[in-house]
Amino acid sequence: MDFFLDVVLPIPLERLFTYKITPQEADFIKKGMRIAVPFGKSKIYTALAYRVHSEAPIAYEPKEIYQILDEIPLVNEFQLKHWEWIAEYYMCTLGEVIRSALPSAFMLESETLVLLNKEVQVDEMDLQDDEFLVFEALQHQSHLQIGEISDIVDKKNVLSLVNRLVQKGVVLQKEELYEQYKPKMVRYVKLSDTYCDDAKLEELLNELSRAPKQSQVVLTLFQIQAKNKKPIPVDDLEKESGSSKAVIKALIDKGVLEEYHIRKDRVDFEDTSEESRNISLNEYQSKALDAIQDSFEDKKPVLLHGVTSSGKTEVYVKLIQQCLDRGQQALYLLPEIALTSQLINRLQHYFGNKVSVYHSKYSIHERVEVWNNVLHNAEKAQIVIGARSSLFLPYSNLGLVVVDEEHESSFKQFDPAPRYHARDAAIVLASLHSSDTVLGSATPSIESMYNAKSGKYGYAAIPYRFGNVLMPDINLVDIKEATRKKRMKGHFSEILINAIAEALEEGEQVILFQNRRGFAPVVECTTCGHVAQCPNCDVSLTYHQHRNQLRCHYCGYHMALQQACLACGNATLDKKGFGTEQIQEELGQLFPKAVVGRMDLDTTRGKYAYEKIISAFENQEMDILVGTQMVTKGLDFRNVSLVGIMNADTMLNFPDYRAHERSFQMLTQVAGRAGRTQKRGKVLIQSYNPYHQILQQVTTNDYEKMFTEQLYEREQFKYPPLVRIIKITLKDRDFNKLNEASDWLASSLRNVLKIPVLGPEYPPVARIRRDYLKNVLIKIPREYPLAQTKNSIKRIERSFNAISKYKSVRLVYNVDHI
Repeated sequence: MDFFLDVVLPIPLERLFTYKITPQEADFIKKGMRIAVPFGKSKIYTALAYRVHSEAPIAYEPKEIYQILDEIPLVNEFQLKHWEWIAEYYMCTLGEVIRSALPSAFMLESETLVLLNKEVQVDEMDLQDDEFLVFEALQHQSHLQIGEISDIVDKKNVLSLVNRLVQKGVVLQKEELYEQYKPKMVRYVKLSDTYCDDAKLEELLNELSRAPKQSQVVLTLFQIQAKNKKPIPVDDLEKESGSSKAVIKALIDKGVLEEYHIRKDRVDFEDTSEESRNISLNEYQSKALDAIQDSFEDKKPVLLHGVTSSGKTEVYVKLIQQCLDRGQQALYLLPEIALTSQLINRLQHYFGNKVSVYHSKYSIHERVEVWNNVLHNAEKAQIVIGARSSLFLPYSNLGLVVVDEEHESSFKQFDPAPRYHARDAAIVLASLHSSDTVLGSATPSIESMYNAKSGKYGYAAIPYRFGNVLMPDINLVDIKEATRKKRMKGHFSEILINAIAEALEEGEQVILFQNRRGFAPVVECTTCGHVAQCPNCDVSLTYHQHRNQLRCHYCGYHMALQQACLACGNATLDKKGFGTEQIQEELGQLFPKAVVGRMDLDTTRGKYAYEKIISAFENQEMDILVGTQMVTKGLDFRNVSLVGIMNADTMLNFPDYRAHERSFQMLTQVAGRAGRTQKRGKVLIQSYNPYHQILQQVTTNDYEKMFTEQLYEREQFKYPPLVRIIKITLKDRDFNKLNEASDWLASSLRNVLKIPVLGPEYPPVARIRRDYLKNVLIKIPREYPLAQTKNSIKRIERSFNAISKYKSVRLVYNVDHI
């Protein structure tokens, strides 16, 4: 009897692929194991085993698998169910979810190796110059990878060159899987067993008396061993004895010391003392905790609505402790990597080495280790803190999911697929594990509050700040009036300058918020009006002063700042608008003695960049921190008395139905960074329109009024949470073809669906990376069957793809577009 295996390949194809396996392999293979399989002419992919069966495929002759890569499944049943839900709900393929979910070290791919053909006598005169360079390199190396050949001949595309060499019989091609993950091995040393008894040891020390450095190393080894019985790393011995690696190596060569290696996790936290584990909650936190536990009894997710600095983290810690006491795992989701560095310290304080961290700033190897620790339910992975990707880890015993700052748009993935929302996917993950879910925020999203008010979620509130600290005093500054009266210095009003000076005099810190990085978003010629544009996207280039560059924030294109206008040649270039860099420079002129830091995408590119900036500000090494939305999210600085918002209007006037909700959330969150201790904080919001309803609601911290008004507007204009939205983006390099294709798709959707279909319409940025874009928006009423509608859309997509003219047009689905 023949056996076959269905596998999921990590590529954007809807279907499973079938391979032939032996009866022994059929017994061994379990769902979720990694299998290396040949695909296409010569590629080898890592696929996931899905189903063993005995039905041969009809359409093609199945190939045999290449090899089995796991002994136990790397992916468990819970994960596969969750990933299938993500693929179905967010209208992408299971292969795309797997590609996104598995750390790239697990996704072994074939790497073409080029080897010298030793059977053939090569006439060097027949070879072209670039062919000879490769041939010569292979005389000295056993094999070359495609990337290495590219470097040797200094060309990007070298496949044609390799093909020529293969045809001439000079080289052979070999497809080979390579394992990307390497465990970290630490070198340790110990005294050789020969010198264990005292007589031999004395003899050794006499021998070494002529080599004082070596003698010092041996004596230091004894001292360290006497203090603690743990293995001694070579690096520690070198540091303690003040000697060099060469001295230790000489002792190893003599046989006095023995070296050995121990595998060590890259991410490791020291266990902290027990005394800090007990937290006492105040009455409001206790009430909220009771309300949360009551909702858990009803098996509902709970929305925890606590004002900024009300002590939501302490409530989470209590819930995590209860989860650990039941012997289960806890997941703590955060929207920003910047938040994790502060929170890790706090959670380690309570839970010691049970905490693991998982996000994209960690290296491939570190992520593999966390994955394996979670898979084996290791003690050091009982609590996982992470950004949205930590949803995909192999939990087998999940008891609690905490989604902090649940209103954040960073929880939604935009590119590439799956375009999932981590908050919603976390709720589904929790329901698969029958675990509890808490969504926490000072400014909940309209959707979550709507679900809480309609009884779908439980609700708990903490209405006052911890320790009865007062909410900050929020004032609006009319910069239209200040500009008219010439009372502005650069982008600062007199009121803001005086407030900063006062805070600095009292030794307090200041946060300034400007949601735009760079120096100036537009560089315009005042003679002819020409603005430097990106050649690949429909946007102006942003000026970055520290590199003296104009950069595109969409595709990364950059060029040096020109001395004269590229259109008319006049040296009349003027910088319009302002970003964080310009604010930092102006502060340097206004307050020369103050230390000004900046936190935006440009300053936080390194692995530890967030931690460095945050800890420097916490330790009061900086007086003023200028930042983009990164500074708004849940950070806890004790000495900040003033927060300044440079221009609130840019957010309010954004072309998006969520602009007002987002502005309220962002401004309230930034304001919440001020006055988190006994002294009342102060917030100044600069605006050209201080009478705007949202700004008025922020000053009075009136969330209820904002929620009621926004919900009324969305009822009128049919927007979430009262309808669901699916946005379809069409992309193509041919402008006319894109227009035709989008019109065809929109009219087909209108004919079939009989529900509101808006568009096709160009987005605000209508061309990115040379692709023109057009959007079609589908509004699905709540009572309408969602799965049926998606199936209809997919059927229309199949008809669309069958039109040969539109083959190059790509469709991108964004379900629950935000």
